[in-house]
Amino acid sequence: MLKNKMQEYISNAITKHDAEILTLETFKEEIEYVEKHQLIGTELNEKITLIEKNPVSRFSDIYIERSDKESEELLAEENANFLEQPIDYLKKHKNEFIYLESDWFEMIGADSVSLEVDDVFGTYEVMLGLKLKKKYEGALKAQLKSELKEGAKFSLLFSQADGLWDFNFALDYVEGFNEELTIGETCSLFYSFLFKLVETVEEEKE
Repeated sequence: MLKNKMQEYISNAITKHDAEILTLETFKEEIEYVEKHQLIGTELNEKITLIEKNPVSRFSDIYIERSDKESEELLAEENANFLEQPIDYLKKHKNEFIYLESDWFEMIGADSVSLEVDDVFGTYEVMLGLKLKKKYEGALKAQLKSELKEGAKFSLLFSQADGLWDFNFALDYVEGFNEELTIGETCSLFYSFLFKLVETVEEEKE
């Protein structure tokens, strides 16, 4: 799934300046994937310049909703400037959850992404639907146990109806997370975590 998405993305993202100059401007995770899987081919690779973009700009066109946890009532739609808020905004507004939409989430098969603080444990929770086949269950759980810090708990439940994993995990157990991050930096962190997760799981099943 990820490889097909990446191939489609690359074909649309390569910029042709003339017959001899091609560039691909993208982000760290995508560049590493392209190079590892040689998605642009040997001959073409010699002519393409890979340019790494600032990770902060990944979610410049993200769609954001703030809603009330209990009633699920929409409180406000926010623009990308909201990403500059510190992540502890959620701890100061425990009654809220944040819903996020981005083409980048679609790239890695993440659907209906939400962020909130758990009322009981006070952990920062990511909730999403993950588009991976049921056959990946063993590899998915093994990778999560390997990559999340010791003591981490996560929830995985496969829905046969829509072919999605209902997946919840605490950001507190993801390497690199801390409360000094902004919401935007937090989005970049868990995007990278999910990208690597999907990549590794699919490779194990090839």
